[in-house]
Amino acid sequence: MAKIQPVKDRDRLLPVPVFLIGAERVEPRNGGKMDKTAYLPDGTMFAFWEKEQVYDRQIHVNQKHPLADDGNDGSLDRPLLTIQAAAKTATPGTRVCIHGGVYREWVRPMQGGTDAEHMISYEAFDQEEVVVKASEVVTDFVRSTGWRLTHGPEDTGEYKECRIWQYHLDPALFCGYNPFCCVNILHDRLFIEYDKTDMTPYLNRRGMIFCDGKPLKQVALYNQMADTPGSYWVEANGQTVHFRLENDEEPAGHQIEITCREQCFAPEIPFLSYIRVKGITFAHAAGGAPVPQRGALSCFRGHHWIIEDCVIDWSNGVGIDVGNECWHHDIDMEQQIGYSVIRGCTIKDAGVCGIAGLFAQHMLIEDNLIEGTGWQRMELSWEAGGIKLHNSVGGLIRRNIFRNTLRADHLWLDCGNENNRITNNLFLNGIEQREAIFIECTRDGVNLIDHNLIWNVEGRFKETDIPEEPGSSGWYKMKEHDVVNGYGIYGEGTDHLRIVCNLIGRCRSAGYFSKPVSFRMGGMQRGGTSRDARIVGNLFYDCGEAAIKLPTKDNVSEGNLYVKLFGGYLRILYPEPPVCLHLGAWQEFYGFDVSGREGWFDMEVDPVSLTLKFLPADRKAPLFVEDINRRKLIAHIDEWDVSDRKGLAEAAAIDEKVLWAKEEAVCSSKEGMVYAIDPRRKSRG
Repeated sequence: MAKIQPVKDRDRLLPVPVFLIGAERVEPRNGGKMDKTAYLPDGTMFAFWEKEQVYDRQIHVNQKHPLADDGNDGSLDRPLLTIQAAAKTATPGTRVCIHGGVYREWVRPMQGGTDAEHMISYEAFDQEEVVVKASEVVTDFVRSTGWRLTHGPEDTGEYKECRIWQYHLDPALFCGYNPFCCVNILHDRLFIEYDKTDMTPYLNRRGMIFCDGKPLKQVALYNQMADTPGSYWVEANGQTVHFRLENDEEPAGHQIEITCREQCFAPEIPFLSYIRVKGITFAHAAGGAPVPQRGALSCFRGHHWIIEDCVIDWSNGVGIDVGNECWHHDIDMEQQIGYSVIRGCTIKDAGVCGIAGLFAQHMLIEDNLIEGTGWQRMELSWEAGGIKLHNSVGGLIRRNIFRNTLRADHLWLDCGNENNRITNNLFLNGIEQREAIFIECTRDGVNLIDHNLIWNVEGRFKETDIPEEPGSSGWYKMKEHDVVNGYGIYGEGTDHLRIVCNLIGRCRSAGYFSKPVSFRMGGMQRGGTSRDARIVGNLFYDCGEAAIKLPTKDNVSEGNLYVKLFGGYLRILYPEPPVCLHLGAWQEFYGFDVSGREGWFDMEVDPVSLTLKFLPADRKAPLFVEDINRRKLIAHIDEWDVSDRKGLAEAAAIDEKVLWAKEEAVCSSKEGMVYAIDPRRKSRG
């Protein structure tokens, strides 16, 4: 590994000591050494399938061209007016070149490609800004009348300064789908826990209103607009909307957009495959909450798509869907699901889920920024996350940034996941988040989470529910209460999980937590035991309750560094009563972490600039002198010796080639230096 560089050098990935190791960065198909991040847990290479494209036909779409018309031949001089016109005639080997502009349409591809060399590509021409919107600009507003802003019949004059406007929806804008008539949850409601959740967002309408590109907030009652500037309300029949702008401004002089279409780019015909979409922004899709998974950009059950350098902006439900859409569909045994690539995209402000993939296998998801997911606050429908894949097999999720996810997981692999690798990602700022990474009910096969940075998982619970323990009363309890959460990684009924060389910090409860799910035994399945987790070579920093909470001793912990942790930060919860230990007792009683260390220093992660800094501790460790000498706390990251890589690989039960290149060496760092941690590769152009 090259010597670590300060943040001023932004042209390279700047590796940080021990974690986020920068392996050789050579693409497999280029004939050079293989990228070490491309190995899967079983030691095989990810199944790359992309090939260089040679297109035998080009169709130009240019709405700004004076001669643009859908009756044209699609040449550069006689372009088509709409993307859909091109989609009707595109055949395998066709490149659809879309020139800059805002295209307000639902693009429905009519054909897919035939193989990796004969795809159909929809791409921004010459890197021009192409935006496909599911909204329309509207005007002709009138003042809202006939409705009360007060909560009672008396007009107190309190809200006389509020200026509410109304717009009667033009039926011509809606082609068979009016999102203002549809509530967010219409389909499968099986898993909603009605007694635990506020149903308001589930019953809100799907339609959104934007003022100058910024969304207004939907309220459930007309009078709630009185206390909510920048809001809107939908009449019961879904035909009229009322809205109030910030600062009670008039809509004249602002661009007001209303969402009219469920999706931006989605086939009507399922199973279309070998389609490429590049460099396009898709905005304002008015889809519902999953399931079914129907994204602003949808593969609609197709396989072998390439989605790269795209932007998904303000999708009401799902950003991109790449799986089988719904578990109620028939599945042909020969059907391929997944096998797609999502690369270099920005997926921001998806209401429920950024990327959704039901039964999606062999997915490559790399170099993306996924932020602001979950604003709908519909986490108890159990389909919310920056990425949520079900039954993922052979997937590679690498070099992505997850940031500011609200009341949802950054990454959720749901049931039956095998041989997936999650590597070199940043998981930052989980707002009211139960866990950053959730691996659910995965009983068979190994999954690897390595060289990631997980930072600031706030937890999702009510502080008032934490039982009071006055005086010494809490010392003698026989089991741990389960109110507080906020985990870096949560394995629920998951066996054989490998957690290796991650930095996990600022988790409200624990860096790693798991529990068995003994009685989840559908069909001929067994229950999940949460055994054989191997937690190796990680750095745990400043977690609120513990670094590790294991359900039983039938797991492995080795070579970890525990920094600025208090109390019994290493815990085994069963059989009751739990044991709450420090490193010395962890080693003595269970033989764990023989090469583990404790540390006392600080670090800072800036989620905006994507930088990390190591600092001296802001205070002394709360230990007596004899304890300090006995426990040998390290005061700087450089004092952590992880040179025995072979030993750590053996402890993790992972082939050494999966984790490290032989020529790599641990870097040194300096106190106060700032390091760039953005792992993404630049666009291929």
